[in-house]
Amino acid sequence: MANYFQEEIETASREQIEKIQHDGLLDVVKRVYENVPYYRKKMDEAGVKPEDIKELSDITKLPFLTKDDLRDAYPYDLMALPVSECVRIHSTSGTTGRRVVDFYTQNDIDKWEDGCARAICAAGGTKEDVVQVSYGYGLFTGGSGLNGGSHKVGCLTLPMSSGNTDRQLQFMCDFGTTILCCTPSYAAYLAESINERGIKDQIKVKAGIFGAEAWSEEMRHDIEKNLGIKAYDIYGLTEIEGPGVAFECEAQDGMHICEDYFLPEIVDLDTLEPVPDGQIGELVFTSFAKEAFPLIRYRTKDITYITHEKCKCGRTHARIHRLMGRTDDMLIIKGVNVYPSQIEEVLIKQGMPANYQLIVDRVNNSDTMEVNVEMTPEMFSDSVSDIAAKEKEIVAALKSMLGIYAKVKLVEPKSITRSEGKAVRIIDNRKI
Repeated sequence: MANYFQEEIETASREQIEKIQHDGLLDVVKRVYENVPYYRKKMDEAGVKPEDIKELSDITKLPFLTKDDLRDAYPYDLMALPVSECVRIHSTSGTTGRRVVDFYTQNDIDKWEDGCARAICAAGGTKEDVVQVSYGYGLFTGGSGLNGGSHKVGCLTLPMSSGNTDRQLQFMCDFGTTILCCTPSYAAYLAESINERGIKDQIKVKAGIFGAEAWSEEMRHDIEKNLGIKAYDIYGLTEIEGPGVAFECEAQDGMHICEDYFLPEIVDLDTLEPVPDGQIGELVFTSFAKEAFPLIRYRTKDITYITHEKCKCGRTHARIHRLMGRTDDMLIIKGVNVYPSQIEEVLIKQGMPANYQLIVDRVNNSDTMEVNVEMTPEMFSDSVSDIAAKEKEIVAALKSMLGIYAKVKLVEPKSITRSEGKAVRIIDNRKI
């Protein structure tokens, strides 16, 4: 039997959901046009007024918003309410250019936490559970969102933040953690650490809610096997809200979007025209329920597809497939589109750990690609010829997947830096 946090809305009819979205879209367009000069200018340039938006399908008349817009409008120019009505901000890491900041009213936070509570319940969580939140806290949205969602469900919440693996494992054992929330790469690292210490029999975790970075189905199975849990995907992004925008249920067949808060679109990667259900494209969101910082037609850069078919769990909200990569994480190597998730898929199918690094360079005007992959301790004891044979196997598998040659180097166990947050998979040394 499915476990819901807000069953009435999570199982609402398509007509009810679209009525909420219709009313929300008309309201948010009017609000931003009247209160946000930045939006008003963009809409005027596109030749569209609030009264032109009458149906959901009219959303295509509105201009897209991009991360560049958010950086240009930093810090306050996209706010729809005065600072006095806001209670919190969150922000991206700001590794390039200006930071991207999101503002929240208390009502915005309540809705965000409801979405995270839905995700915890969809993963089987109840007030009897102990939830260990090992996402970062502070400006990063991960920790705060799942922390609030866990409180709403009534779980005992361990606000661990990321890092300090020894303490993570101690609390996991001492307090009987049953649901783990962190990035998939950190979950893989925790699983490795648990098995190294021989404490798997002390671990009571039954489910993991993993997000903030793309991960493959193969990596999911790897984590599930090594931790003995069921691993659930969760989706969010700082600009829109944080984790809880969409989440997996027990069917593990796509992530349910909180459609009573967000209006999703999938657009063609080249033309940016809407595409039908099942067709791969870029995910675009309108956060019509946000009060302080609503975004209209925000291009996420995430690649996926959508379905509106009712799920086996009984939820009726549309689902997005697990992310296939990002348009801005995509590497073009020798004219071929390459995503880290493709490399990860090959490595795990080859029986390799998910600890790897992709190094791209340009030599004599030609792109080169090298994949450094950690060996398992068992492999490290193999003969040089066995290791060379395995490298050749992986080279062939990558060539089959990508269509281009990649040099593969098997390196010592633990020689690639472990991640306690988002994994750094790509080093691109090209000067393009």
